Amino acid sequence: MQHHNYKIDAALLGKIVLARFLELPLRTFDRQVTQVESSAEFTFLHPWMSVDRLAGARVVAHDAANILKTPASPILGEIREEGGSLIFLYHRASYAREYRFDEEGIKRRMSRPNFPAEQASALHRLRLINTRNRLTHALIQTMLAAQTAYLRSGQALALLPLTQAAIAARLRSESNLSVVADPGRISRLVRGLSIILPNGKAVRLSTLFPKPRQVHCQFVDHVIKVEKTWMAAGGLREPLSDKAIAEILGREYGVRLLRRTVANIRHDLAIPDCRSRSQRLNYLAATEGFSALVPLTPQTLRAVVPADPGVYEIRASLASPLGGERQEWPGERVSTVSHSVVYIGSAGDLRKRLGDHLRGSSDNAVLYRHIADGAARVRFRLISDGWRLVERELYRVFCETFGAPPPCNRMSP
Repeated sequence: MQHHNYKIDAALLGKIVLARFLELPLRTFDRQVTQVESSAEFTFLHPWMSVDRLAGARVVAHDAANILKTPASPILGEIREEGGSLIFLYHRASYAREYRFDEEGIKRRMSRPNFPAEQASALHRLRLINTRNRLTHALIQTMLAAQTAYLRSGQALALLPLTQAAIAARLRSESNLSVVADPGRISRLVRGLSIILPNGKAVRLSTLFPKPRQVHCQFVDHVIKVEKTWMAAGGLREPLSDKAIAEILGREYGVRLLRRTVANIRHDLAIPDCRSRSQRLNYLAATEGFSALVPLTPQTLRAVVPADPGVYEIRASLASPLGGERQEWPGERVSTVSHSVVYIGSAGDLRKRLGDHLRGSSDNAVLYRHIADGAARVRFRLISDGWRLVERELYRVFCETFGAPPPCNRMSP
C-alpha cells in the first residue's frame, strides 16, 4: 500500500489562513480580539508590544461598559461630515486596533528553543488582526475619496464605476500596506461588512464597488422610470427610443453608451422596447380630450365648468412632484412641473361636485388640505353616459402608469 505525504508550502498555508481570517464576520472577529487580549499569552507578550489605534482612525464615542455588553453587529462604522470633509467612525475599538511590536525583542524571545507554541500562536493571531485592520482602514479611506458624491447624497446615480481590481491597484500604489491588496482579499474582506451613510442609511460595503455595467443599468432604469412622468405632464409624446435614451444619458449625465448597449441593458432589466411600451395604454393617452387646466376657484367653476356629467382630475402643489422625484425634461435642469395629480373623480354634475371639494364638504379631508390654499387646478372631460366606468378605467391606467393611485383617492372607484 502506497502512502502519500503531501505537505502544504508554508507561504501557501499563510495565504489560506489570512484569506479565512479576512472572511470572519465582525462579531467573530471582535470576539477573537477580546479572547486573545484576555489570554495569558497576551500578558506574557505585553512587554514587547504596545496596544494602540491605527493612525488616523477614530472610534465612535460609546460608554465603555455598554460596549462590552453589546454584541458586535455587521456594521463596521459610520460616515459623518465634519468641517466640510467626510470622516469614518468605527463602531468598536477592536476594528481600529493596532499592535506595535518590538521586533528585535520578539525575535530574541522566539529564537529560544523553549519558546512556547501557545505564545507563537497568539503572536500570529495579533499579526493577523493588524493585517485585517490595516487593510480595512486603507480601503475605507480610499472609498471616502473615490465615492464622495454617493456617500454624501446616498443617491445610486452618484456611484462611480470602481471595480475591486481598480481599488486594489490604487491601494498598492497609494498605501504602505505590508500585505498585498489583491482583488481576492478585498472581496473576502468586504463580503460581510456594512457601513452607515451620513443620511443614516446602512449599505453593504460591496455597494461601493460597482462595475461599469451596474452603473449603466442604474442610469438606463432611471431614465425609463421618469419617462412616464414626462409623458403624463406633456413633456414627451411617446416613449423614448434606445437612441434617445443614449443621447439623454450622454447630454445630462455624461454617460456615453451606444444605442445597442442601451438595448442590451434594457433587455437585462426586462424592460420592453419603445414600441411595446407605447402600445400599453398610458395615462397621457387616457386623458386625451380633457380640457385645459384651469384654476379650481368659485369664479372658474361658474364661468368654465358646466353642470354636466363627466370625469375630472385635480392637481395641486406637492412637496414631492408626481413620481416622487424632481421633474426635469430632457435637456433641462430646472423643475418645469409645479402641480401633480392628487385626485381623479367623476360626477353627474361636475360644477356641483367640484364646488363640494372646494368648500371641503365632500367628506375628503385629505383632498381639502391640498386645495384649500387656492392653488389647485382642474381639468375635465364631459361624458354623457357611463362616466363612472370611464373614471374606473382612468384610475386603473393611472395606477398602472405610476405604480400607485393618486394620494387623495382613498379607494378604488
